[in-house]
Amino acid sequence: MGAILEYKCPCCSGPLQFDTDAQKMKCPYCDNEFDAETLKSNDDILKEEKPDMMDWSSQPGNEWMQGELEGQKVYLCNSCGGQIVCDDTTGATDCPYCGSPVVMVGQFAGDKRPDIIIPFKLDKEAAKNGFKQHLCKKRLLPKAFRTDSYIDDIKGVYVPFWLYDAHADAQAYFHGTKVKSWSDDKYNYTKTSHYRLYRNGSMDYERVPVDGSSKMADDLMESLEPFTADGEVAFQTAYLSGYIADKYDVDSNESNGRANERIKKSTLDRLTSTTTDFTSVTTESSSVQLDNGTVKYALYPVWLLTAKWNGDIYNFAMNGQTGKFVGNLPLDKGAYWRWTGLIALIATVAALAVSAFVLLN
Repeated sequence: MGAILEYKCPCCSGPLQFDTDAQKMKCPYCDNEFDAETLKSNDDILKEEKPDMMDWSSQPGNEWMQGELEGQKVYLCNSCGGQIVCDDTTGATDCPYCGSPVVMVGQFAGDKRPDIIIPFKLDKEAAKNGFKQHLCKKRLLPKAFRTDSYIDDIKGVYVPFWLYDAHADAQAYFHGTKVKSWSDDKYNYTKTSHYRLYRNGSMDYERVPVDGSSKMADDLMESLEPFTADGEVAFQTAYLSGYIADKYDVDSNESNGRANERIKKSTLDRLTSTTTDFTSVTTESSSVQLDNGTVKYALYPVWLLTAKWNGDIYNFAMNGQTGKFVGNLPLDKGAYWRWTGLIALIATVAALAVSAFVLLN
């Protein structure tokens, strides 16, 4: 016996049946009808679907030049394992990630040489002011946390980043619906039309950043974006003078997945933005292919503050180029419950006032 050929509805994936009255294939679930040519075109499109192809072949960074690392020392934090690079004039210091003392372990060597660096544009005083502004008007912040005792712990750190450039071609299939409602004297009606949508396009990406430090939370670093390319210069060790440079411990190969995730999300968001004429849209399938992909190794300037409060560690960061400040703050639970009670009281009074107004009228 021959195999039974089954067509699936392009809108809802239900099995299609041939309707002898309409002389078309009909879906018993969403009631959409399709002629043979439409189904053949859909099958042809499905055959052209491509898997994701998001590989990066280039290797960032170069070898250090002879004598370039003279005077650069490596310090190790025994608490969190962080390794930071300073010049040999730096004395005892604290870890910018957890605040613990660090010890010098020797001359800096090995690893890749950064391709580019963005020198600090804002000094420590600007970072202090940024921190104060970040605390401003935070009603639920513990009063003791507002003192200046934490501000002196701010450190300028060059954070390692991998920067990804690529051209992306993308395709996506969506299930869209349009809902129309109306009424007559007897009934309310709702009609839902189903559509299978196809979108494709190309985008060029430049300098998609992924931080190369496992000690730096991705969401914290991404909150500091953007770092602008107009501040980039070719790397020289002279820019490290007076600052700390973090050694990357997540290499570019390990960071590829995060870069692919960011590029794919941005690409699909752009394709989805072209489907706003529909009541609802869900993604059925998608694919992104990259070519001309390159990766660069960069150091970006970040002011870091690690504050300890009631046994917890709070990390803050300021973009050393633009001044953007981010970080979570401790909560004064007493103030929180007072404000919650006040809001509830106001809501109750407002509700009683409305009820009284209705009764009087």
